[in-house]
Amino acid sequence: MADGELDVLVVGAGVVGAGAALDAVTRGLSVGLIEQRDLASGTSSRSSKLVHGGLRYLEMFDFALVKEALEERGLLLTRLAPHLVRPVPFLYPLQHAWERPYVGAGIALYDAMAMAGKYEMGVPRHKHVFRKELARLAPDVRTDALHGAIRYYDAQVDDARLVVTLARTAANNGAHVATRTQVTGFLREGERIVGVTARDLENGVDLTVRARTVINAAGVWTDQIQEMLGGEGALDVDASKGIHLVVPRDRIRSETGFITKTPHSVLFVIPWDRHWIIGTTDTPWDLDLAHPAASRTDIDYLLDQVNALLKVPLDHSDVVGVYAGLRPLLKPLRKAGVEAETTKLSREHTTISPIPGLVLIAGGKLTTYRVMARDAVDVAVADVEGVRPSLTDRVPLVGAYGFEARSNQRVALSRVTGLEVGRIDRLLGRYGGLVDEVLALVERRPELGRPLEHADAYLAAEVVYAVTHEGARHLDDVLARRTRISIETFDRGTLCAREVATLMAGELGWSRAEVEREVDHWMRRVEAERQSQLMPTDTEADEARVQAPDIV
Repeated sequence: MADGELDVLVVGAGVVGAGAALDAVTRGLSVGLIEQRDLASGTSSRSSKLVHGGLRYLEMFDFALVKEALEERGLLLTRLAPHLVRPVPFLYPLQHAWERPYVGAGIALYDAMAMAGKYEMGVPRHKHVFRKELARLAPDVRTDALHGAIRYYDAQVDDARLVVTLARTAANNGAHVATRTQVTGFLREGERIVGVTARDLENGVDLTVRARTVINAAGVWTDQIQEMLGGEGALDVDASKGIHLVVPRDRIRSETGFITKTPHSVLFVIPWDRHWIIGTTDTPWDLDLAHPAASRTDIDYLLDQVNALLKVPLDHSDVVGVYAGLRPLLKPLRKAGVEAETTKLSREHTTISPIPGLVLIAGGKLTTYRVMARDAVDVAVADVEGVRPSLTDRVPLVGAYGFEARSNQRVALSRVTGLEVGRIDRLLGRYGGLVDEVLALVERRPELGRPLEHADAYLAAEVVYAVTHEGARHLDDVLARRTRISIETFDRGTLCAREVATLMAGELGWSRAEVEREVDHWMRRVEAERQSQLMPTDTEADEARVQAPDIV
């Protein structure tokens, strides 16, 4: 990147930044993407992992946002990432008889908007469910006080894997991608931004990267980027904390997920392979942006909300994992000194160019990342002649090609590799058509075909592949993002940390001391997170969590 001048440099490798890099490079531009930590290390690995229109935005009459999101949902499901995004059923329990026509009309409109969109709907239509069928579908849900439910479909995705796949697709088309590279300042020529100064945190090297346009997609760090410009920004972004709990699948007997409103947010109970994800909260956060912490109060709140629906309540001992993320919400102008509640702030995005050569984008949601990326690049090239319009609605992500064929060949792949059909299905759901690359590793090195000893949902080959193909450079890259071991095991990855670090060491050339350093850091991180989750307030939780800073 430091050699010559780029057309576009994107700062921030979350879902929007990775999407912007892909959008720009497929228009024929020279593109760089830099991230101060790891791919998806912020908001984009800590979401509810849903690709959805957002039922609650219908109630706010934000029809344009819902329509846009539903179109993107269909596009991801059927064309761009069918290997990563899949339909998931939900029940909307009805507390009162009068809710059936009201909620039913809303969900019917939701489906109608999806069917009327530019792309295929991608999911089945909704269906009314009455008490007897509700008891069959969800035996552990308290049906005595309910008037049935409405079953509808949305979609889900492993958000971090989506970002990694976007970055790989961008790189496959010629973009340069560098993680652990921090912007330290901006280059100017007169009034125009012409690039950035940056520091390679892995190697301690300072860089100068010149670009015709810099796109800032730093999410909740937008205000910090604007401070580097001396306050010459025009966006005001609030961070809203959302936390999620992960519990084993057998703790709640149900064939579907469910969704209901709570006093302060929306409660999702989402099927997640062998687990359920329960979320979320929506509270202001003005503490450490890199490591938002879930407090005991947050956890108790979610447990109370979900237990109101369950025959057998959950308690803290049922919780396998906890994670907290920050939503970057656009803040409206203050009126008479009154702050807006984060639950009322816009989920729409804004793209502006406050200074020539600089584009800022903020707001939005995971589902509409492609639209946000397109809009950011449109602004970036507005005064450049001959640049073609976005074509990312026709660019499948790596792994989409070959996914259906390999899915049809799952039994044959099982016979050839000796892996169970269920294991092949899991690999297909993570890598799609790129499963061939993972299986080729196992063929060359049969010892990599074994499951990890204390995280048997994953193969040793997946750890090696995370390093050789997916840019993982540290233990937490693998345990927290390339896999979900950190939230899917009761020990939060501490038992398999040494095995994973040893596998990574073989690819990265780590010494024994470096392996020990990585393992020790992970242990400290897990302990800091556990301590933070015992604290009653955000301030105390933050103080506990920041005791284990990033390894770089």
